[in-house]
Amino acid sequence: MARQNRQTGPVRRGRPPAYDADTALKRATETFWKTGYSGTSLDKVAAATGMSPPSLYAVFGNKHALYLEALARYWERSLAATREALAGDHPLEEALMLAYDAALSIYFSGKGPGRGCFVIGTAVTEVAEDSAIRDSVAAGLRMIDADFEARFRRAQDKCELSRDADPAALAVLASATMHTIAIRARAGARRPELRELARKAVKVICGCRAGAG
Repeated sequence: MARQNRQTGPVRRGRPPAYDADTALKRATETFWKTGYSGTSLDKVAAATGMSPPSLYAVFGNKHALYLEALARYWERSLAATREALAGDHPLEEALMLAYDAALSIYFSGKGPGRGCFVIGTAVTEVAEDSAIRDSVAAGLRMIDADFEARFRRAQDKCELSRDADPAALAVLASATMHTIAIRARAGARRPELRELARKAVKVICGCRAGAG
């Protein structure tokens, strides 16, 4: 996914020498992931990255521009993980479980309990008032749906799904399952419990197998 336009921030004055912007962005993302966009001050991000607020402005722009960069980077990571899981020649049920396992690996990638999806946990609350964040969320969701739909169409071509199945509708169900898992992870559900939820959902989604009935 293309990175967001940073025109919301001030004109950059150059990057501080010997500074690792990727490391700073990762640390800023961790901070946003924990306390959300609105709940994270620029001072809090500065403390997490070890940079002063003026240096953050110089490298990333304002807090809004920094968050959009973090959001774009997260989409790149999560979409790549889903696409890799769905791209192979695995049977449909196995491919779907690989996609959910990849998502769970991200949702439980922090220290302590699961933190869920960065988008669900930090961006969804902002979409009503922030058009740039809303556009990023909407575009990412469309891509997730499209990736699942493409996999279901492949399954139809390979006679893994009935010709009467609706790949677009199944894609929405598959995406919705991923979002539900993300919410429950952030709410404290354990990883094995969520994997079992995914397994049951896959059984339902794949109930339209060719020759079933």
